[in-house]
Amino acid sequence: MGFPLGVSASPIVCKAIASNSSNTHALDGSYIQRAAVIADKSAGFTSPHPNFGCVIVTPAGKVAGEGYLYAQGTKPAEVQAVEAAGRDLCKGATAYLNMEPGDCYGDRAAVSALIQAGINRVVVGIRHPLQHLRGNAIRALRSEELQVDVLGEDLQSKTIEGALKSCLLVNAPLLYRAASRVPFSSLKYAMTLDGKIAASSGHASWISSKMSRSRVFELRGRSDAVIVGGNTVRMDNPRLTARHGGGHLPMRIVMSQTLNLPDVAHLWDVADVPTVVATQRGARKSFQKFLASKGVEVVEFDILNPKDVMEYLYDRGYLSIFWECGGTLAASAISSGVIHKVYAFVAPKIIGGKNAPSPVGELGMVEMTQALELIDVCYEQIGPDMLISGFLQPVPDLTPVIPSVEETSAIDPTVTPYESSIIFFYKTWDPYGAFSNFSSHAIQMTDESGNYLSWPTVEHYYQAHKFLGVNNAEARNCVEAIRSAKSPEEAARMGRTMQRQHPDLVRSDWESVKIDVMYRALKCKFSVYPHLNSMLLSTAGCVLVEASPHDLFWGGGREGEGLNYLGRLLMQLRSEFLGDSSTPNNNPITHQEIEMS
Repeated sequence: MGFPLGVSASPIVCKAIASNSSNTHALDGSYIQRAAVIADKSAGFTSPHPNFGCVIVTPAGKVAGEGYLYAQGTKPAEVQAVEAAGRDLCKGATAYLNMEPGDCYGDRAAVSALIQAGINRVVVGIRHPLQHLRGNAIRALRSEELQVDVLGEDLQSKTIEGALKSCLLVNAPLLYRAASRVPFSSLKYAMTLDGKIAASSGHASWISSKMSRSRVFELRGRSDAVIVGGNTVRMDNPRLTARHGGGHLPMRIVMSQTLNLPDVAHLWDVADVPTVVATQRGARKSFQKFLASKGVEVVEFDILNPKDVMEYLYDRGYLSIFWECGGTLAASAISSGVIHKVYAFVAPKIIGGKNAPSPVGELGMVEMTQALELIDVCYEQIGPDMLISGFLQPVPDLTPVIPSVEETSAIDPTVTPYESSIIFFYKTWDPYGAFSNFSSHAIQMTDESGNYLSWPTVEHYYQAHKFLGVNNAEARNCVEAIRSAKSPEEAARMGRTMQRQHPDLVRSDWESVKIDVMYRALKCKFSVYPHLNSMLLSTAGCVLVEASPHDLFWGGGREGEGLNYLGRLLMQLRSEFLGDSSTPNNNPITHQEIEMS
């Protein structure tokens, strides 16, 4: 389920646009809401990305084509809609977009598709919330003499207000992230009618109905990560999967100051879904080593608290976090100001108990006037239960945006974020997001027989080559599955999962050749796309840093401790393109060269 948009997901059939402005606004509003509905289809499927939808409507009022962005690194919604409609029906048509396109890759694919198709008018729900992208597409379209109307600016009415709200809600995670510099966070709990989340004994299975639990799976599947506290692991031993929530499996995060956690837990099985344990610096080093041996990632904080953890996940590029913790951690998260939305499942049961836990612990409030009130509250009956949801903080307006320079994490603590000699890149929304191996640029590379094969992205090519040449049917099937993956994030998930579960299928020389594999793919990408080549050359004299805070091999790491192989490969390519003879043209840098530099 998505955010409550208040519109039907069924196809919209409208009459021809009338001259009356109120009727026109009603039709514009309905088509924009349709764009928001189809945009919401992609929420949570793969690595965090904005939700874009496009609806193309002919002058006669017929929906000719629709499309939505499946994930970062996939075909833009506008391109899909144009292809679905066909050039004939696009001539003179109106395109409805729930959000202004974000030209993250420097190729203007979305804008170019609308212009070249002959679209006459574009209606935009909201401007892009990121400062370095905001307004760019709108200006580009208007410069080509297309009529562009933005809701709330060029179009204003009660009907338009409702459509605008739909656009805000469908991209609420990105809006909150842009305004507050932490991921969008939802707190979920299930309680009895008398406000208990467990019996006095701690037993909590099951308060809510099976139908409510299915809804929780869906909500998890829309999130980038799920957070629980140590007590939840000890008492409930959860799996935190999204069994009924689609293809996306969110990261599992455990917050524990003392690491007083069991040796055996479902969360330590990372064959299908990774787990991160956030803890206080120095806590139970022996247990940290034990977790690492299981493949669990441990991240230490000087002082473990929700605010610092959320800032770390912001640096990690996450948009949406789902909290399923107990009352003590929930209260701490709310007090820290990092919870934006609440989902409360209320079951028609009474269990009583003076010491039975409640969903939210001590907040320090002594008067009812201090109580936090939800905004835009929704009530929904799910089987025997009632789901009450609402926002603790209003959806931000689009004025307070993050300076684009600070969109990435600080890699080297000795360098300020405004140091002009360092350029950070990581996620699709970064100003230099096109440098990422996840960017939507297909490449053609020769196979072992010298035949050219097309790969959707550099990441597809890289992940598949872990298993290339292995004389095993399962390895060959994996290569084809990765090449056919819908998005680079799915390709990465396939490759990493197979590598964890079947290390015997990984080519024996992988560790020694993986830099060369990435180098060849990057060189092809920056050789065949002129705008990417120009973008890379424009950074001459700057240090390029892949700003991943957790990838210490390809990225710079959280505190500059990473090897930044990806950034160094790009700098080597830049030197080659500039004709720097000091850098070998055909031999990528080696582990030793990087470690010595």
